Formats: sequence, structure tokens, C-alpha cells
Amino acid sequence: MLEIVEDQIAELKKLWKNKRLLLHQGLNLAMIVFSALMIWKGLMFLTKSESPVVVVLSGSMEPAFQRGDILFLNNQANPIRVGEVVVFKIKDRDIPIVHRVMKVHEKASGAVELLTKGDNNRVDDRGLYAPGQLWLERDDVLGRAVGTLRYVGM
Repeated sequence: MLEIVEDQIAELKKLWKNKRLLLHQGLNLAMIVFSALMIWKGLMFLTKSESPVVVVLSGSMEPAFQRGDILFLNNQANPIRVGEVVVFKIKDRDIPIVHRVMKVHEKASGAVELLTKGDNNRVDDRGLYAPGQLWLERDDVLGRAVGTLRYVGM
């Protein structure tokens, strides 16, 4: 183990002496980082979602989705229907939740409220919502699941 660390230090010293190679390596790294950022921002624009890709973190949606599945989201203005899988965020919480829509409540004003539940849960999600919140609003939804990659995000 110590030998590996010493080899790495020796390589870094060689790189430091060759300023042109160091600059080249730095620019390559910057290009990779900025390319990934541009792809992410492009996906955000196309899907109209602040998080176009999410990883399933719990077993609440089994057997439909397992822990580690990667979901691709779309947040177009199409109406959300009962049975669709949505990803939503609760006010004052950072981690998005992946659950299925159980009820859609349309108000006379045109506003839509949703009630969700995990497939593997016994009760609906009202216990997860913010205090005093009985329904999700459309603004709480990050997107609906339109595709998946199984077990990749583990």
C-alpha cells in the first residue's frame, strides 16, 4: 500500500515539473466537468424537471422499483393520472420520494391535488406530507417516471 502511494506522489512530482502537461490535464478535467454540467442542464430544459434523473432509495415501491433503480423523469404539463408513478418533494425536505398516484382531486379553479402511496406501503402518504398538508400540489411534483434502468444506481 505504501509503495502505491509513493508511486502516485512520484507521478504527481513529474506532472508538476512539466507545466504544459499539467495544463493539458487540467483542461481535460474541466472539459469533462463542464460537459456533464451542460448535459444535465439540457436534460433539465427538455424534461422541465429540476431533477431529470433520480435513484430509488427505499423499498416502498417494490416490486415495481427496487432500491438502486434509476428513474428518468418528465415534468411536461400533461395532466397526471391515477396509477402513474411520480417523484415529489415535501416542503423543507431534501430527498425526493418516488410513489404512485392513488387519487387526483381537481378543484373548480382548475388546480390539481394528488394523493400518493408507495406500492409496498399499507397506508397513503399523508403521514409523509408537510404538517397540515393533506394533498400534494402540482408544484410539489418533480416529474413522472417515464423510464428506468434497473439496479444501476446501487
